[in-house]
Amino acid sequence: MSDYKVLLPQYGMGMQDAEIVRWMKAVGDSIAEGDLLVEIEAAKTTVEVPSPVAGTLTEILAEEGETVDVRAHIATIRT
Repeated sequence: MSDYKVLLPQYGMGMQDAEIVRWMKAVGDSIAEGDLLVEIEAAKTTVEVPSPVAGTLTEILAEEGETVDVRAHIATIRT
């Protein structure tokens, strides 16, 4: 087993940060690759971000309503 750091993706060259709108999974949930993990808002556009890997969500580091920088570590999945 290893830990995978989920980073806030960058959708477009001008995107510097995004707001965490809603987590679709909770700590302890099993996740399949491609499952919707988190909903973010950047530049007035809401995007659902899929999980890049399968495993168990072990940590959420960015709370709903928080604005975080692109490529910031927002969650951890144990694979």
